[in-house]
Amino acid sequence: AVEILESVFNKNAPEATRIMLNVHKQGVGVCGVFTAEVAETKVAIVHHLARRRNFPLRCSMEEIS
Repeated sequence: AVEILESVFNKNAPEATRIMLNVHKQGVGVCGVFTAEVAETKVAIVHHLARRRNFPLRCSMEEIS
């Protein structure tokens, strides 16, 4: 999961680790704020990579106000 955060969301290793630990401890982690089109693409990439590597990783997007 950390390598996906690094590659898809351009996070450095400590930041990717922090996000991953938030997901494990709190059930969610924020990877960034993007336009809807960019977010949709990143979600699709994450799901593709997770399936390919057999990671139980989910990614979603939500609108912020």
